[in-house]
Amino acid sequence: MTTATALARASPLTVMYVDLNTEWRGGQRQILWMAEGLRRRGGRPLLALRPNAVLAERASARGIEVVPINPLFAEWGPWTVMRLRRLAAREGVQILHPQCGHSMALSALAALGTDTRVIFARRVTSRLRPGVVTRIKYRRAHRIIAVCRAAVPALVDVGIDPELVDVVYSGVDLQRLVEPATRDTLETLGVPAGAPLVVMVGALVPMKDPLTFVRAIAAARAQSPNLHAVLLGDGPLRLTVESLVRELALGAVFHLAGFRTDADSLMRAADVVVLSSDGSAEGIGGVVIDAISFGRPVAATAAGGVPEVIENERTGLLVPVGDGAALGAAIARLLTDHRLAARLSAAGLARAADFSVERTIDGTIAAYERLLTTRSS
Repeated sequence: MTTATALARASPLTVMYVDLNTEWRGGQRQILWMAEGLRRRGGRPLLALRPNAVLAERASARGIEVVPINPLFAEWGPWTVMRLRRLAAREGVQILHPQCGHSMALSALAALGTDTRVIFARRVTSRLRPGVVTRIKYRRAHRIIAVCRAAVPALVDVGIDPELVDVVYSGVDLQRLVEPATRDTLETLGVPAGAPLVVMVGALVPMKDPLTFVRAIAAARAQSPNLHAVLLGDGPLRLTVESLVRELALGAVFHLAGFRTDADSLMRAADVVVLSSDGSAEGIGGVVIDAISFGRPVAATAAGGVPEVIENERTGLLVPVGDGAALGAAIARLLTDHRLAARLSAAGLARAADFSVERTIDGTIAAYERLLTTRSS
């Protein structure tokens, strides 16, 4: 059944996306793009979100229906469960699509004993907590979408039938126009005109391993002493990062920019884009997909599903997780070997076509239809 045929139904395919996160990260961007894509294809998206979520504001601004939820505890809130259950019945929701483990528990309880199906989005590769509660919770999902192949083994380990798992890569909007950050913007951040620029975008949390990025910059300066680095993002490791920057005497060249809305423009202006994830949970690595879609060379750790996007020495450079010296050497190669950087950038740009958000939307809707067809059978 094609997507066009599937959505040509008497009533629109109605999907409620459930997310408890309040910050704006790659997962929230994917939810927004997916909701817009479902609507373009004749479906009806509903977003069940915390009232103070950034995604709620952005979705409402684009005319997407948002319903507030605010459970007492992350995985348990009887009023939230009842609200989801009543909304699903009233709005004719065929599919609940929880976006994190906590929202999976709420969605499973809300759908219990009803005709509403649950399809879970697994965006990370970390192992699931062992135990009977985890097994029961995840087995309540009628299908699971994994954002990369590397996310599948953790699901199989808790007893999920691999036949119920669809691998649908996260994608990016290849049609969006992104202008490089201006010289004035870069100078405001402390980057002088003409300096080689290295950019990393990621929350300052252990999974993204920003300390390895700091050490990599220190190592790369041995070959490219004029480089400047910008780290975009915020989080609990900020003070630790600042301390290491001082310890390595990088204060003049390493710029902590915090959370910014112009991250795409800064990546577009970079000579090298970096991802230093530690491998504990990294999914597909949306930043590297963004980078290759902008034609930027990438140096990254081989964490999670990143090697499914970046092929070493072909579409970018990969190094072992946690190896700041190796990551620094990769950054320096891309800054000093212009032929290599150009070759990898061209191959990466071609590879980016495989990660169009339109492919993500089509793959996700196909998973919805498999779920509904199985129910009908």
